[in-house]
Amino acid sequence: MILLFADGTAFAGTSFGARRSVRGEVVFHTGMVGYVEALTDPSYRGQILALTYPLQGNYGVPAGPFESASIQVQGLIVHRHAALASHRTSELSLADWLCRHDVPAIEGVDTRRLTRYLRERGTLEGRLLADGDEQERDSDRAGDQDHVDMRHVLDLVAPSQVAEFAGGDLRVLLIDTGAKDSIARCLNAEGATVVRVPWSDPWERRLGEVDGVVLANGPGDPRRLAESESLQRVQEALRRELPTLGICLGHQWLAQAAGAAIYKLPYGHRSHNQPVIDRTTGRAYLTTQNHGYAVDATTLDAGFEPWFANLNDQSNEGLRHRDKPFRSVQFHPEASAGPRDTRFVFREFLRMAGESRVARRVPSSR
Repeated sequence: MILLFADGTAFAGTSFGARRSVRGEVVFHTGMVGYVEALTDPSYRGQILALTYPLQGNYGVPAGPFESASIQVQGLIVHRHAALASHRTSELSLADWLCRHDVPAIEGVDTRRLTRYLRERGTLEGRLLADGDEQERDSDRAGDQDHVDMRHVLDLVAPSQVAEFAGGDLRVLLIDTGAKDSIARCLNAEGATVVRVPWSDPWERRLGEVDGVVLANGPGDPRRLAESESLQRVQEALRRELPTLGICLGHQWLAQAAGAAIYKLPYGHRSHNQPVIDRTTGRAYLTTQNHGYAVDATTLDAGFEPWFANLNDQSNEGLRHRDKPFRSVQFHPEASAGPRDTRFVFREFLRMAGESRVARRVPSSR
């Protein structure tokens, strides 16, 4: 099996997943653990994921919980996978799990060389060619592998129905563009009931029934959200001054509603050790991230200010409104996997939601 790029660069290896060919955007993730969470993260839909840590699969695959109901990546690239898993919660090997979900994977790749290749050239589309398809590498047929139409990727990862997860008196509307399940679990754990709705749902009609809105993570180009009526829905939530929290794609969604421009990063941030600094306190945190685009904070409306910044490249990692209950973060406060140091973001959001609920309560007549 080989990984092939348009310039002819090839990385050879051995198949250990489903034996089929695919194509997609090739991205790398530098986390040492967390392959179960990464593979089931809907933000990776349509992408071929390269894991830079040299050994993967050593603790197997548990029964759950996962970040979604299935593996989301197009394909997986590792240096070496452990055929024999060892962990008390393991129920499947990584290879068996990939085969069960019909996801191709390749091992034996020099992932250090691959990462340097992507860092020098930026994120590129590549093809995983299964044995038997390699002879078609230079032909027109080589472009016929399974791929995801990224123009409609949000419809592939969003749920088709509304679901409610009971957790407390506060009610939060989670706008699902491919939300990690851990976001709902964290909100539940902090005492909120979560109403999870598809991003394309006319969810503005539900704003009077909830205490806050969470704009979730998801795959694809966030600039496409600005082309849809969903941007007006976010602006309606802001007009009502309903507490709003954006996470990852949701951060970029909120920023666009506030007038900001979005740009594509050379190779994105995908790891569990991305350092950010809180501009308001000067305190630094290690965070989990998975995104290929960033917000140009210089283009924001006057009421917003930068909240967090990335300490590696100084890109924007969060926004807050100076006077109103609007917040957003580019990283994942739920982690899964990764450090949980920034889960205070959920508590801060729910504090604002609680205060807003009290403020909206009509005094009883005597």
